[in-house]
Amino acid sequence: MLEELKSEQIVKKVGGRFKLAALIQKRMLELLQGSRPLIENTEGMTMMEIVVQEILQDKITIDEKVYDRKVKAETEARVEDAERAFEKRTL
Repeated sequence: MLEELKSEQIVKKVGGRFKLAALIQKRMLELLQGSRPLIENTEGMTMMEIVVQEILQDKITIDEKVYDRKVKAETEARVEDAERAFEKRTL
């Protein structure tokens, strides 16, 4: 396992372990599909090492706007479901 992933620095930089896992997964998929690394001197590095270095060097980040929109949409849908259920109970 990469030592950098054991550090809280990278977890705090991204905003949590789940966001870190999502970011790593998304970026590794991009690399597998042919994207070029955003860091210099990647010879001998695994894709995971490249992704971790990209995160640590602030080359990639989580798009908080997309994340926030998704959470807001899910919350609104739950509120609407709860309101419909409440209306059915009161009728």
